Amino acid sequence: MGAITDQLPTIVGVIVGAAGTIAATGVADLTWWRRQLNTRWDDKRLQTYVDANAVKELHAYALRLSAIDLANSRLHRIDRQEGLAKLAESDLRRTKAWESVLLLGNAETVNAAREWRDAVYQIELLGRGLADKSLDLETAVIDANSRRDDFYRAARAILGIKDGMVTQADWLANSLSGQVRMVDGAPASPEGD
Repeated sequence: MGAITDQLPTIVGVIVGAAGTIAATGVADLTWWRRQLNTRWDDKRLQTYVDANAVKELHAYALRLSAIDLANSRLHRIDRQEGLAKLAESDLRRTKAWESVLLLGNAETVNAAREWRDAVYQIELLGRGLADKSLDLETAVIDANSRRDDFYRAARAILGIKDGMVTQADWLANSLSGQVRMVDGAPASPEGD
């Protein structure tokens, strides 16, 4: 019995060491798996948020259908029948993208996407000639652009993108009214719209 008692600390040490190794390996594997899962979902979310730009396509066609030529804009009138067909196609893409946003987006991003979609819908109603007469196009466009910035801000936050946000709503609002915003004494005109 003395030999077993003498070896008991060694046996306990081996058991504790084995248990510690198993636990550490399990924790490391679980951490690795979670990191891989988060990366995979971030990739899916990114693609979903890119696809959600079908709302921007609706916005562009609705404006073209309205024959609105904003200051310094490349928008040109589109044939009514062609415009309505393009709106229908864009709405189908938006509907498909919306389901992915609902599935993968967090509450803040989904709410921001919903508000952007609803603001663009007001422009679409104007383009179709179905809007309330009190609806002002310039106000609707400014609201849609602001909501788009909110959506991008929320999407970037959930994707962990911390810097580089270039909001467009203020610049576009100034373009709409024919003004140019000055930054450090020079006209600011960000790329894109």
